This record gives sequence, C-alpha cells and structure tokens, in this order.
Amino acid sequence: MTTSKRFAERKVAKFQKNITRRGSVPEASSKKGNDLPVGRIVLGFFVFVVVGSSLFQIIRTATSKGMA
Repeated sequence: MTTSKRFAERKVAKFQKNITRRGSVPEASSKKGNDLPVGRIVLGFFVFVVVGSSLFQIIRTATSKGMA
C-alpha cells in the first residue's frame, strides 16, 4: 500500500467518523439559557427609575389637583 493511499484512507475514515457523530452535541457545550442579557444591577436601576418616576408623577398630579 502506498503512502498516498494510506493517507487517503485515513482521511476518509476520519470523515466517516465525523458523519456518524453529527448532531450529537455534548451537554456541556450547549447553552443553558439561564443567563440574563443584562446584569441584575442594571435591571434593578431600570426598575427603580421607571417605578420612581411613575410615583413622582402620581404625587405631583395629586398635589396640583390634576392641573399639571
């Protein structure tokens, strides 16, 4: 058997091994989906700003008797 034929058969065997493993992804490499796209501090700050501004607007409207 020549060197090039052995080399070619080795490449074919490696390719066939990859074909049989296609689609079987290890559990560790797949994403879990538990991570938030933003941090907890940023999310807390956003909630604080939204809720705080709405409360401020309610208090402002109540003290001006609905005129502002």
